[in-house]
Formats: sequence, C-alpha cells, structure tokens
Amino acid sequence: MSTPQVTYRGRFAPSPTGPLHFGSLVAALGSYLRARSSGGHWYVRIEDIDPPREVPGAASDILNTLAAFGLEWDGEVTYQSRRTDRYAAALETLIAQGAAYPCSCTRNEIRAYNRARIGSASTVYPGLCRDRPLRSDRRPAFRLRVPDSRLEVQDLEVGVYAMNLAQQCGDFALKRRDGLFAYQLAVVVDDAAQGITEVVRGQDLLDSTPGQIFLQRTLGFPNPAYMHLPVVTNSEGQKLSKQTGAQALSLDSAAHTLCEALAFLGLTPPNEMRHAAAKDVVAWGITHWASRRSPATAHPGQAKMQGFSQDQ
Repeated sequence: MSTPQVTYRGRFAPSPTGPLHFGSLVAALGSYLRARSSGGHWYVRIEDIDPPREVPGAASDILNTLAAFGLEWDGEVTYQSRRTDRYAAALETLIAQGAAYPCSCTRNEIRAYNRARIGSASTVYPGLCRDRPLRSDRRPAFRLRVPDSRLEVQDLEVGVYAMNLAQQCGDFALKRRDGLFAYQLAVVVDDAAQGITEVVRGQDLLDSTPGQIFLQRTLGFPNPAYMHLPVVTNSEGQKLSKQTGAQALSLDSAAHTLCEALAFLGLTPPNEMRHAAAKDVVAWGITHWASRRSPATAHPGQAKMQGFSQDQ
C-alpha cells in the first residue's frame, strides 16, 4: 500500500497591532503564492495573545484587506486568544519532562549579570534560575532549557542558517511574568495543530526559527520546512513597520500594489496587470511563481541574536 502524499499546508499569521502595510503584504503574498502554486492549502491565524500591543478592530481590518487583495484563505480563521488551554497543556508537558522551569529574574537583572560577566548588557538568558530557589515576591516566567550546541536550519530562501541557542539566545520564555504565553510557544503549538508543512515569512523572524525547531523536537512535533523572504525596508534601511512610518494599504490601488509586491518577490508582471482585478494579479502570480528569481537576501549569515526580549 502506498503512503498518502502530505498536502502542502501554509499559513499567514499577523498580529493585530495595526493595519497591513506593504511589508506585511509581501510576506502574505509570498506565503499565499507558495501554497497555491504547490496545490496546497493556506490558512490565516490571528496572533492576538499580547493584548497591550493590540489595536481594537485591527484583526477585522487585516482580514478585510486580505480579501480585497485577492488572498482567500481556507477554513476558519484561527485566533490564538481562544487557544490558551492548548498552550497551557504544552507548558505542563514541558515542565513534567524537566525541559521547562520557572524563572523570577527581571530583564534589568539579566542585563546587569551579563554586563558583569561578559561586559555586555545583553538579554541572552544564562539559566540563572535553572537550579536555584525562586523569589517568593515575584510571579515567575517559565523558560525552556536550551542546549549549548549548534543547531542548523536549511532554509529554502537563505540556505544554511545556524545558531548556538545557549550562547546566542539563552533559555527563552514560554510564559511571561505577566501571565501571557510567549510567541515562541504559541506558534509552535499552532503550527503543529494545523499540520503546517512549510512556514513562509520574513527574514526578520529567521532568528526565531532555531528555537522553534528545538521546541518542536522537544514536544515531539514534526518540523515544517522554512522559507524566509527578504524584508521590505524604508529609505534608511529600517524594516518597514508601523514604528518606522509604514502606511496602511489602500484598497483603491490593490492591483498596482500587488504588482509592486510581485516585483519585490522577484517576479515581473506585465504592465497591464496594474489595471486588472486583484484576483487576476494573484492568479498571474500563482502561475508564474515557479519562474521566480529570488532577490538578494538581507540575512546576516549567522545569528547575532540578543535573546527573545519581546517574550520575556
């Protein structure tokens, strides 16, 4: 009996911290074209597990924008805020295995320790609470024990990418001191639950990948393939984001903007596509994805990470 072929399953997972801009469109479009040109499914997951950073109405705006740009998802939209019981169960599994432990250190304490130890105010966590009593006056975070060894990622866009998790990342947070589950845990649990076979996203998340792969292995989850696309930057070389002045996408010029995104991704749509319907531009992209020429990548070659500070 032959083994059934695994269907390609991709996803786009924005955080509802504001409207989509051109940089996020490039990531969404690249993920979508990769999935559809492979005859696979494409899912949307709203990563709404950090309420202090979220903007009311942003999730609906993101979904409306994706639809207006011809990016149609399969199944129901997943909301991480409704899945915290799954994250809690995964954390309990890790604690029971001895792979995760509570930590009462503050970020300032970590910086001070590293400044005294290595002369740098890094937030790379050196495992201070692995084997010592916690402070009783603080709510703890929970961290993952990571190995002092080289972990390689064979990325489909940038090639081999390597990181020593202990030296360049440290024991990263799975649940923060404020009680919120960290991105690293939630994304790993959800990718496994949805059967994601390949993650296509921006190179700004490349540093997160070795830690996610290690966490997947620790939980006994399969490792998806990864493709990290070049990141859109502004005129000063900064990643395009709300913090660097990125403007919300205009629904009135969807076809033109899609053509610009295709060009950034290494495709050359004909000029007449700029006046077509958005769905026709996307259909052209699906047909021609295989002929894409990968643009020059901006990855650093080897990780220079200073810890998952956003997850502490």
